[in-house]
Amino acid sequence: MPVIKRYPNRKLYDTDAKKYITLDGIAELIRDGAEVQVVDHTTEEDLTAVTLTQIIFEQEKRNSGFLPKSVLTGLVRAGGDTLNTLRRNLNSPLELLKHVDEEIDKRLQTLVERGEMARDEAISLSEKLIAAGQEKSKEMMPGQQRLERLLTVRGVPSREEVEQLTSQIENLSTKIDNLIDEKTAENDNNN
Repeated sequence: MPVIKRYPNRKLYDTDAKKYITLDGIAELIRDGAEVQVVDHTTEEDLTAVTLTQIIFEQEKRNSGFLPKSVLTGLVRAGGDTLNTLRRNLNSPLELLKHVDEEIDKRLQTLVERGEMARDEAISLSEKLIAAGQEKSKEMMPGQQRLERLLTVRGVPSREEVEQLTSQIENLSTKIDNLIDEKTAENDNNN
């Protein structure tokens, strides 16, 4: 994992490559799959989340519309709540498929209990439905792969990138809350 040191003059130094690096350079490392850690040269404080936020900010400045205004406004308005909603929405298609499978099994079980279908028939039908669903998923994959490539080309972050960013924003939010609490306690002690 490349470790980037941030100096007081805001310069960034890649300790692995042994050279200075820009925010764009860090973004490129991340796009190439590297897990990057950014630390303050003096205090060794982890600045990864702050740096990734700066990268997003810079990309937004250059590529006006990188993130829709509604997403940015929602993030500011709701803080962590929006991120939790985003996380749930990313997981919801998988949850929906799970619920569909459970509902099919439940209905087949009811037919077996009523004597309207033999257990073997229910198992066979369940397997056929699962196989048909998997076949449909395979048919959709080329379209899904094209969509993923299109989104990547347009700079839309992947699910993994969003989850990583969400985690880093949550860490940053916790640090900010702690700093506010410390400052409040310090002010209370001075009064």
